[in-house]
Amino acid sequence: MDREQEEMQFLGLFGIYLDWAPVDTRRYQKLSDAMLSERIYFWLFKIAYFTFLLIFSLLSTSAVVYTIASIYTAREVTFRKVMSVVPRVWKRLMVTFLCAFATFFLYHIVAGVILFMWLITIADTSVAGPVAFIIFLILYAIGFVYLSVVWQLGSVVTVLEESYGFRAMIKSKNLIKGKMWIAIIIFFKLNLSLLVIQYVFEIFVVNGWSISALGRLGLGILCLFLLFKLFLFGLVIQTVIYFVCKSYHHENINKSALSDHLEVYVGEYERLKPKDVQLEQAHV
Repeated sequence: MDREQEEMQFLGLFGIYLDWAPVDTRRYQKLSDAMLSERIYFWLFKIAYFTFLLIFSLLSTSAVVYTIASIYTAREVTFRKVMSVVPRVWKRLMVTFLCAFATFFLYHIVAGVILFMWLITIADTSVAGPVAFIIFLILYAIGFVYLSVVWQLGSVVTVLEESYGFRAMIKSKNLIKGKMWIAIIIFFKLNLSLLVIQYVFEIFVVNGWSISALGRLGLGILCLFLLFKLFLFGLVIQTVIYFVCKSYHHENINKSALSDHLEVYVGEYERLKPKDVQLEQAHV
Protein backbone atom coordinates (compact mmCIF):
# COMPACT_ATOMS: atom_id res chain seq x y z
CA MET A 1 0.00 0.00 0.00
CA ASP A 2 2.87 2.36 -0.81
CA ARG A 3 1.07 3.94 -3.76
CA GLU A 4 -0.31 7.43 -3.91
CA GLN A 5 -4.07 7.84 -4.15
CA GLU A 6 -3.86 9.07 -7.73
CA GLU A 7 -1.94 5.91 -8.76
CA MET A 8 -4.46 3.49 -7.31
CA GLN A 9 -7.01 4.21 -10.06
CA PHE A 10 -4.75 2.36 -12.52
CA LEU A 11 -4.65 -0.90 -10.53
CA GLY A 12 -6.08 -3.90 -12.36
CA LEU A 13 -7.32 -7.24 -11.08
CA PHE A 14 -3.92 -8.72 -10.25
CA GLY A 15 -2.62 -5.35 -9.09
CA ILE A 16 -5.30 -5.22 -6.40
CA TYR A 17 -4.31 -8.69 -5.20
CA LEU A 18 -0.63 -7.77 -5.07
CA ASP A 19 -0.91 -4.26 -3.67
CA TRP A 20 -1.47 -5.35 -0.07
CA ALA A 21 1.99 -6.95 0.09
CA PRO A 22 5.07 -4.69 0.36
CA VAL A 23 7.07 -4.50 -2.86
CA ASP A 24 10.45 -6.25 -3.07
CA THR A 25 9.65 -8.61 -0.21
CA ARG A 26 9.67 -12.38 -0.20
CA ARG A 27 5.88 -12.47 0.29
CA TYR A 28 5.35 -10.14 -2.67
CA GLN A 29 7.65 -12.18 -4.90
CA LYS A 30 5.99 -15.44 -3.89
CA LEU A 31 2.52 -14.04 -4.54
CA SER A 32 3.63 -12.58 -7.88
CA ASP A 33 5.07 -15.94 -8.97
CA ALA A 34 1.86 -17.69 -7.93
CA MET A 35 -0.23 -15.24 -9.98
CA LEU A 36 2.02 -15.71 -13.02
CA SER A 37 1.82 -19.48 -12.67
CA GLU A 38 -1.96 -19.34 -12.45
CA ARG A 39 -2.17 -17.24 -15.60
CA ILE A 40 0.11 -19.64 -17.47
CA TYR A 41 -2.00 -22.62 -16.40
CA PHE A 42 -5.14 -20.74 -17.40
CA TRP A 43 -3.93 -20.03 -20.94
CA LEU A 44 -2.54 -23.54 -21.35
CA PHE A 45 -5.95 -24.88 -20.35
CA LYS A 46 -7.61 -22.51 -22.83
CA ILE A 47 -5.31 -23.66 -25.64
CA ALA A 48 -5.91 -27.34 -24.82
CA TYR A 49 -9.66 -26.72 -24.60
CA PHE A 50 -9.94 -25.02 -27.98
CA THR A 51 -7.64 -27.60 -29.59
CA PHE A 52 -9.84 -30.41 -28.30
CA LEU A 53 -12.96 -28.53 -29.38
CA LEU A 54 -11.57 -28.04 -32.90
CA ILE A 55 -10.62 -31.71 -33.28
CA PHE A 56 -13.98 -32.86 -31.94
CA SER A 57 -15.80 -30.44 -34.25
CA LEU A 58 -13.97 -31.64 -37.37
CA LEU A 59 -14.38 -35.32 -36.53
CA SER A 60 -18.06 -34.86 -35.68
CA THR A 61 -18.71 -32.89 -38.86
CA SER A 62 -17.16 -35.56 -41.07
CA ALA A 63 -19.02 -38.38 -39.29
CA VAL A 64 -22.45 -36.71 -39.21
CA VAL A 65 -22.36 -35.36 -42.78
CA TYR A 66 -21.23 -38.73 -44.12
CA THR A 67 -23.97 -40.52 -42.16
CA ILE A 68 -26.76 -38.20 -43.37
CA ALA A 69 -25.55 -38.44 -46.97
CA SER A 70 -25.43 -42.23 -46.71
CA ILE A 71 -29.00 -42.30 -45.42
CA TYR A 72 -30.03 -39.98 -48.27
CA THR A 73 -28.50 -42.35 -50.84
CA ALA A 74 -29.95 -45.45 -49.09
CA ARG A 75 -26.48 -46.79 -48.27
CA GLU A 76 -25.83 -49.10 -45.38
CA VAL A 77 -24.42 -47.19 -42.43
CA THR A 78 -22.39 -48.92 -39.74
CA PHE A 79 -20.36 -47.50 -36.90
CA ARG A 80 -17.21 -49.20 -38.19
CA LYS A 81 -17.64 -47.73 -41.66
CA VAL A 82 -18.25 -44.24 -40.32
CA MET A 83 -15.16 -44.45 -38.11
CA SER A 84 -13.06 -45.56 -41.10
CA VAL A 85 -14.26 -42.52 -43.07
CA VAL A 86 -13.44 -39.91 -40.42
CA PRO A 87 -9.61 -40.00 -40.79
CA ARG A 88 -9.91 -39.60 -44.57
CA VAL A 89 -12.21 -36.56 -44.38
CA TRP A 90 -10.94 -34.49 -41.46
CA LYS A 91 -7.79 -33.38 -43.34
CA ARG A 92 -9.93 -31.78 -46.04
CA LEU A 93 -12.09 -30.20 -43.34
CA MET A 94 -8.96 -28.85 -41.65
CA VAL A 95 -7.96 -27.07 -44.88
CA THR A 96 -11.44 -25.56 -45.15
CA PHE A 97 -11.30 -24.51 -41.50
CA LEU A 98 -7.91 -22.82 -41.98
CA CYS A 99 -9.26 -20.94 -45.00
CA ALA A 100 -12.31 -19.85 -42.99
CA PHE A 101 -10.04 -18.83 -40.10
CA ALA A 102 -7.94 -16.72 -42.46
CA THR A 103 -11.11 -15.09 -43.80
CA PHE A 104 -12.37 -14.29 -40.30
CA PHE A 105 -8.92 -12.98 -39.33
CA LEU A 106 -8.83 -10.64 -42.33
CA TYR A 107 -12.43 -9.60 -41.62
CA HIS A 108 -11.55 -8.61 -38.05
CA ILE A 109 -8.46 -6.71 -39.19
CA VAL A 110 -10.61 -4.65 -41.57
CA ALA A 111 -13.20 -4.13 -38.81
CA GLY A 112 -10.44 -3.06 -36.40
CA VAL A 113 -9.08 -0.53 -38.91
CA ILE A 114 -12.56 0.92 -39.43
CA LEU A 115 -13.12 1.12 -35.66
CA PHE A 116 -9.74 2.84 -35.22
CA MET A 117 -10.62 5.38 -37.91
CA TRP A 118 -13.91 6.00 -36.09
CA LEU A 119 -12.04 6.60 -32.81
CA ILE A 120 -9.67 9.19 -34.25
CA THR A 121 -12.26 11.03 -36.37
CA ILE A 122 -15.87 11.25 -35.18
CA ALA A 123 -15.96 9.28 -31.91
CA ASP A 124 -16.19 12.46 -29.81
CA THR A 125 -18.99 14.07 -31.78
CA SER A 126 -22.37 14.23 -30.10
CA VAL A 127 -24.57 12.72 -32.83
CA ALA A 128 -22.50 11.37 -35.72
CA GLY A 129 -20.19 9.35 -33.45
CA PRO A 130 -22.80 7.15 -31.72
CA VAL A 131 -24.85 6.76 -34.89
CA ALA A 132 -21.81 5.66 -36.89
CA PHE A 133 -20.82 3.23 -34.13
CA ILE A 134 -24.29 1.64 -34.09
CA ILE A 135 -24.22 1.29 -37.89
CA PHE A 136 -20.75 -0.27 -37.61
CA LEU A 137 -21.96 -2.82 -35.03
CA ILE A 138 -24.95 -3.77 -37.20
CA LEU A 139 -22.83 -4.22 -40.32
CA TYR A 140 -20.20 -6.12 -38.35
CA ALA A 141 -22.83 -8.52 -36.94
CA ILE A 142 -24.33 -9.07 -40.40
CA GLY A 143 -20.93 -9.84 -41.90
CA PHE A 144 -19.98 -12.16 -39.04
CA VAL A 145 -23.21 -14.16 -39.30
CA TYR A 146 -22.88 -14.35 -43.09
CA LEU A 147 -19.32 -15.69 -42.90
CA SER A 148 -20.36 -18.18 -40.21
CA VAL A 149 -23.19 -19.55 -42.36
CA VAL A 150 -20.94 -19.78 -45.43
CA TRP A 151 -18.25 -21.60 -43.41
CA GLN A 152 -20.73 -24.10 -41.95
CA LEU A 153 -22.20 -24.94 -45.34
CA GLY A 154 -18.67 -25.03 -46.78
CA SER A 155 -17.84 -27.83 -44.35
CA VAL A 156 -20.67 -29.90 -45.81
CA VAL A 157 -19.49 -29.13 -49.35
CA THR A 158 -16.01 -30.32 -48.36
CA VAL A 159 -17.35 -33.75 -47.39
CA LEU A 160 -19.86 -34.30 -50.19
CA GLU A 161 -17.99 -32.74 -53.10
CA GLU A 162 -14.47 -32.55 -54.48
CA SER A 163 -14.10 -28.91 -53.49
CA TYR A 164 -12.40 -27.92 -50.25
CA GLY A 165 -10.67 -24.87 -48.86
CA PHE A 166 -11.52 -21.57 -50.52
CA ARG A 167 -13.24 -23.40 -53.39
CA ALA A 168 -15.66 -24.96 -50.92
CA MET A 169 -16.30 -21.53 -49.39
CA ILE A 170 -17.05 -20.04 -52.82
CA LYS A 171 -19.31 -22.99 -53.66
CA SER A 172 -21.09 -22.52 -50.33
CA LYS A 173 -21.55 -18.78 -51.00
CA ASN A 174 -23.21 -19.55 -54.33
CA LEU A 175 -25.41 -22.29 -52.88
CA ILE A 176 -26.72 -20.20 -50.00
CA LYS A 177 -28.15 -17.56 -52.33
CA GLY A 178 -31.93 -17.59 -52.11
CA LYS A 179 -31.96 -19.47 -48.79
CA MET A 180 -29.86 -17.04 -46.78
CA TRP A 181 -32.68 -15.89 -44.49
CA ILE A 182 -33.65 -19.44 -43.63
CA ALA A 183 -30.02 -20.29 -42.83
CA ILE A 184 -29.67 -17.12 -40.70
CA ILE A 185 -32.85 -17.87 -38.73
CA ILE A 186 -31.65 -21.41 -38.04
CA PHE A 187 -28.24 -20.02 -37.05
CA PHE A 188 -29.81 -17.66 -34.51
CA LYS A 189 -32.14 -20.34 -33.11
CA LEU A 190 -29.27 -22.78 -32.57
CA ASN A 191 -27.09 -20.13 -30.93
CA LEU A 192 -30.00 -18.93 -28.78
CA SER A 193 -30.47 -22.51 -27.56
CA LEU A 194 -26.76 -22.64 -26.80
CA LEU A 195 -26.99 -19.44 -24.75
CA VAL A 196 -29.95 -20.82 -22.79
CA ILE A 197 -28.00 -24.00 -21.92
CA GLN A 198 -24.97 -21.95 -20.89
CA TYR A 199 -27.13 -19.62 -18.78
CA VAL A 200 -28.79 -22.52 -16.96
CA PHE A 201 -25.39 -24.11 -16.34
CA GLU A 202 -23.95 -20.84 -15.04
CA ILE A 203 -26.85 -20.06 -12.69
CA PHE A 204 -27.70 -23.48 -11.27
CA VAL A 205 -24.45 -25.48 -11.58
CA VAL A 206 -21.62 -22.96 -11.25
CA ASN A 207 -23.31 -20.61 -8.78
CA GLY A 208 -25.42 -23.36 -7.19
CA TRP A 209 -28.49 -21.17 -6.80
CA SER A 210 -30.95 -22.88 -4.40
CA ILE A 211 -29.95 -26.40 -5.36
CA SER A 212 -28.12 -29.24 -3.59
CA ALA A 213 -24.74 -30.64 -4.64
CA LEU A 214 -26.36 -33.79 -6.04
CA GLY A 215 -28.85 -31.70 -7.98
CA ARG A 216 -26.04 -29.56 -9.38
CA LEU A 217 -24.22 -32.70 -10.53
CA GLY A 218 -27.33 -34.08 -12.22
CA LEU A 219 -28.14 -30.74 -13.87
CA GLY A 220 -24.54 -30.42 -15.05
CA ILE A 221 -24.71 -33.83 -16.71
CA LEU A 222 -28.05 -32.87 -18.28
CA CYS A 223 -26.59 -29.62 -19.65
CA LEU A 224 -23.63 -31.53 -21.09
CA PHE A 225 -26.00 -34.02 -22.74
CA LEU A 226 -28.13 -31.20 -24.19
CA LEU A 227 -25.01 -29.46 -25.45
CA PHE A 228 -23.88 -32.58 -27.33
CA LYS A 229 -27.40 -33.10 -28.73
CA LEU A 230 -27.57 -29.47 -29.88
CA PHE A 231 -24.16 -29.69 -31.54
CA LEU A 232 -25.03 -32.89 -33.43
CA PHE A 233 -28.47 -31.53 -34.33
CA GLY A 234 -26.80 -28.45 -35.81
CA LEU A 235 -24.58 -30.65 -38.01
CA VAL A 236 -27.62 -32.56 -39.25
CA ILE A 237 -29.40 -29.28 -40.04
CA GLN A 238 -26.37 -28.03 -42.00
CA THR A 239 -26.42 -31.16 -44.16
CA VAL A 240 -30.16 -30.82 -44.78
CA ILE A 241 -29.68 -27.15 -45.74
CA TYR A 242 -27.08 -28.29 -48.29
CA PHE A 243 -29.59 -30.57 -50.02
CA VAL A 244 -32.28 -27.86 -49.83
CA CYS A 245 -29.95 -25.34 -51.49
CA LYS A 246 -28.99 -27.83 -54.19
CA SER A 247 -32.66 -28.40 -54.92
CA TYR A 248 -33.38 -24.65 -54.92
CA HIS A 249 -30.74 -24.07 -57.59
CA HIS A 250 -32.03 -27.07 -59.59
CA GLU A 251 -28.75 -28.92 -59.15
CA ASN A 252 -30.01 -32.47 -59.08
CA ILE A 253 -27.84 -34.94 -57.18
CA ASN A 254 -27.47 -38.38 -58.68
CA LYS A 255 -27.77 -40.68 -55.68
CA SER A 256 -25.74 -43.37 -57.43
CA ALA A 257 -22.88 -40.96 -58.19
CA LEU A 258 -22.99 -39.55 -54.67
CA SER A 259 -22.98 -43.07 -53.27
CA ASP A 260 -19.88 -43.90 -55.31
CA HIS A 261 -18.28 -40.69 -54.10
CA LEU A 262 -18.93 -41.70 -50.50
CA GLU A 263 -17.44 -45.13 -51.16
CA VAL A 264 -14.14 -43.45 -52.02
CA TYR A 265 -13.72 -42.60 -48.35
CA VAL A 266 -13.83 -46.27 -47.38
CA GLY A 267 -11.46 -47.26 -50.21
CA GLU A 268 -13.88 -49.35 -52.27
CA TYR A 269 -13.92 -47.10 -55.34
CA GLU A 270 -11.40 -44.99 -57.22
CA ARG A 271 -11.85 -41.27 -56.69
CA LEU A 272 -14.31 -39.84 -59.18
CA LYS A 273 -13.83 -36.69 -61.17
CA PRO A 274 -15.83 -33.64 -60.06
CA LYS A 275 -18.07 -33.84 -63.11
CA ASP A 276 -19.06 -37.38 -62.14
CA VAL A 277 -20.21 -36.27 -58.71
CA GLN A 278 -21.71 -32.92 -59.62
CA LEU A 279 -24.39 -33.43 -62.21
CA GLU A 280 -25.42 -30.80 -64.67
CA GLN A 281 -27.66 -27.99 -63.53
CA ALA A 282 -31.24 -28.62 -64.54
CA HIS A 283 -33.01 -25.45 -65.67
CA VAL A 284 -36.76 -25.39 -65.18
